[in-house]
Formats: sequence, C-alpha cells, structure tokens
Amino acid sequence: MSAWREAIAFAQAHEVPWPRDPVAQPHGWGIHEADPPPFNRLRGPVHARGGVAGVAWLNGHEVAAWGDPERADLTFSVAKSYLAMLAGVAHRQGLLPDVDEPVAARLHDIGFESDHNRTITWRHLLQQTSEWEGACFGVPDTVDRYRTVSHDPRPPVGRKGEARPLRTPGSYWEYNDVRINQLALALLHLFRRPLPQVFSETLLAPAGGTSAFAWRGYDDAWVEIDGHPVQSVPGGTHWGGGVSIGARDQARLAQLVLDDGRLPAGPAAWAAGWSTFLREPCKVAPFYGALVWLNPGGRTFPAASPESIFMIGAGGHYVWIEPTRRAVVVVRWLDSAAAGRFIELAAAALSVR
Repeated sequence: MSAWREAIAFAQAHEVPWPRDPVAQPHGWGIHEADPPPFNRLRGPVHARGGVAGVAWLNGHEVAAWGDPERADLTFSVAKSYLAMLAGVAHRQGLLPDVDEPVAARLHDIGFESDHNRTITWRHLLQQTSEWEGACFGVPDTVDRYRTVSHDPRPPVGRKGEARPLRTPGSYWEYNDVRINQLALALLHLFRRPLPQVFSETLLAPAGGTSAFAWRGYDDAWVEIDGHPVQSVPGGTHWGGGVSIGARDQARLAQLVLDDGRLPAGPAAWAAGWSTFLREPCKVAPFYGALVWLNPGGRTFPAASPESIFMIGAGGHYVWIEPTRRAVVVVRWLDSAAAGRFIELAAAALSVR
C-alpha cells in the first residue's frame, strides 16, 4: 500500500470540479448542458455522488483501495463497455452469432429498416462507426454529430449538433450517444429481457459483484417485449439514467475482460476470444476498439503499455486494464486533466515488488 500513497494522494487532490449533488446544484454537472435545445436537459434519474475513490488489483488480488470503493456512483460512458460485454454474452448464447451480420437480418421494426440503416452491422455499432440515422426515444442522432471527446486525437471539424453529411456505415468514426442507445435497444430485443437483469445474472453476480448496482433508463424509454413493458437503458448518463456501481465491482468486471470471460466458478461469460475482439483496433479509428479505448503506441497514456484497454466515462471515471502487468486500476471522479499523471503514478506503484 505504501507504494500507492503518492498516486492516491494525487487522485484525491484532483477531484473533478463537478458539484456533489446534481439536484441541489444542477449547473455544471454532467454533459447534457452542451447540447442544443431542447435536448440540453436530463431525461432520466441522477443522484448525488461521492468523492474520489478507486482500487488497484494485481494478478486478481487487491493491492490498494481509497475513498469509498463500495459506493454505487454513476459511471457515465463506462456503461458503453458493459454493452460490449453484454454483446459477448449474446454471442456465446447464439443470439449474436456474427458481429459482421447486419442488425436488420434478425431484428425488425426497431430503426434499421431504411436503405442506409439496413447495412449497419453489430461491429459498426460496437466500434461507433455505424452512422445510424434516426431518433432513439425522441433524441435524434444529429444531436451528437460532430461530437468531440477528450481522448479523440483528431481535431474537431464542425459544430456539435449540425447535421453533417452521413458516410457509408463502417467508414467514419464518431462518438455518438444516440447511436449507443440504439445499440442498447437492439441488445434488449436480442435478449428479450431487461439488460440490467441479464448483466447482473451473467456478468456481475458470477464475478462476485455486490447488489449495490443499478442500471436505469430514461423516464419515457419503454418498449413492449412479449406483451410486457420493459425499460431500455442507455449506454451512459448523457441525459440521465445509466449505471450506478462501485469501484470494486468495476474492478471485478475489468478482471473478467482481462481473463477473457473466465469466471471464478461455472461456465465462461463469453466464448474464448471475445476480449480479443474488444481490443481489436477499429480500422478507421485505431485508438478505439469495441466500446473501449485503446493505447496504440502508448500515445494516449505513455505510462501504460500499448496493449492497455481503457473504459472511460465523463466525470473522471477510468478503468485501466493492463495485460502486461495482469493489473486493473479503477479511479472515480478524477479531473480528466490529471488522468495522465495519475496513470504515471499508478504505473510506478504497480512496478514495485
């Protein structure tokens, strides 16, 4: 633990400058405020957050913890990576046999019927190259066109919310939360059960996770599945809702990726090789895999190995999976400007024997 003191102190001194309570102090909390009206509002529930927290695991054993790692806090776009893990479960169950199959081949009347959208494959959705066009629960995909995010190495080329010309699916990468929510809707129709229930039963609980977990949708994001109303959940907290989870449970899930789906007991969560698919570089955006961030050449985080995988969410949520060290590091509510230095300090601590 002594080797971690500097990294922990640094993280705790660089908390994200968001209010702790988004209800009492809503301004400056979240990312929806940057959207063009009327979409610059929350559509689902949010809740107060804790302070900086995290854990570090080495060879499957916890070597450091700070803050309150059991507190279930919103984790924003780390939830995207959980959708990719659920896709792995669907693949093992035979519900998604081929990532290069068009979504429209087995799902109908959920937004993939147009000439443009019918060519979109699961790979396109998972790598954020789908160029899906439409509205998901009342939010048009144009709201997130020209979106820029902190770890995208390319310069911005337009104003967010403008309806730029669409490209052929698979030929253009864009971080777009409406399209991610459309992926979640598609997965719901594959499983025909609430995604939070599938996630808990097939991934979190078998990995040893706690019950302090929730995955909430927008207030109006309901569909009918086999005659029953089911809420579709988003892949983040852009407009509210999303995954609330503790840092230690996040480490359990990251360890699952590191172990290619192998669980402490019982069958694997997904077929061997799905973790390899997760970190397969997108052809048009080699810094991105299947809803995870990559580190090609160590350019994003020089202190991490080029083989590293990152699950990243707004508000300073980082899950670092380091295959070369067999390590997992989770940090919550860290100012993103301090992320590089924190990774440096964490890498130094992992190197201490």
